Amino acid sequence: MTSARSDADTTVLLLNFGGPDTGEDVGPFLYRLFACPEVIPLPAPLRVPLAWALARARRRESREMYEKIGGGSPLRKHTEQQARAIAAELRRRGRGDVAVRIGMQCSEPSIAVAVGEVVRESPRVVVVLPLFPQYSVTTTGACYRLFEKAWRQQRRGARPALRRIREWPTAPGYVATLVELIRSTLAQVPAPRRDAAHVLFSAHSVPKRIIDAGDPYLGQIKQTVAAVYSALGIPNRHSLSFQSKVGPVEWLAPSTDVAIADLGRAGCRDLVVVPISFVSEHLETLYEIDMLYRGQAVAAGIDGFYRAPAPNAHPVFISGISDLIVAELDAGLD
Repeated sequence: MTSARSDADTTVLLLNFGGPDTGEDVGPFLYRLFACPEVIPLPAPLRVPLAWALARARRRESREMYEKIGGGSPLRKHTEQQARAIAAELRRRGRGDVAVRIGMQCSEPSIAVAVGEVVRESPRVVVVLPLFPQYSVTTTGACYRLFEKAWRQQRRGARPALRRIREWPTAPGYVATLVELIRSTLAQVPAPRRDAAHVLFSAHSVPKRIIDAGDPYLGQIKQTVAAVYSALGIPNRHSLSFQSKVGPVEWLAPSTDVAIADLGRAGCRDLVVVPISFVSEHLETLYEIDMLYRGQAVAAGIDGFYRAPAPNAHPVFISGISDLIVAELDAGLD
């Protein structure tokens, strides 16, 4: 359960992508994903039947992947933990009994359900915070589209002060969290080889056409990598790659599997993979990186494969997210 009180003065709404809680949820999750106009930019009469067809075609394969990480996505669990931790941190800072809700783009609890809870709480201030550090129309943009639609339909005359956070690719707390997680992961590499380990930042890919149309995602990913690497102050070489592409269109390159193969051919002995655009563990980290890419690294001749954890409810990360919320609340007092 997330933190909530009907008389809360402030409600924070965390928006996330979502994931299937169980194997039975895989089909509906895939349909919601492919039905997003930001993902498949077709008119609804074409997009909806195509979404159903794609969901049916990919359901069995996707379900098998989720079975390998326990039968479902842990994303909801981690997001709820983040919500509780943020509420506790805001209380610790004297911000009162702030309610923190979660809403998912492609699974339950949906953004529409979360908006209904916010409206019933009738707070004085609502802070909307997508848990995507880097803005993309496919994630933050899609979440805000769903939020705005639900808000118009459900607010029933409510007029709280609405504060929207759009992106935070170089937020100090986020960068500090990644720095700490990378340093603790590098410490696992044998000392004689530690400085030679390659740090590979792996971000979720998006179709190249979205970037060509002006989406800031790629530029903001590069901003995050630059800020983190600068703060690390290490001699290790680093690079950026992209994972989790779906379908035959052109996606951002290089893909992480290709990058790993290239590093192996170049003589890399130790590899530290950093999931740069993910703030919670889910299929892309637990299956794609930990299982698929680990196996590919071994096949490429890389001796040591290490993966930095996602932030989850790391105290530095929770403090950093709370900083963003407090800044929005204080800005509203100007």
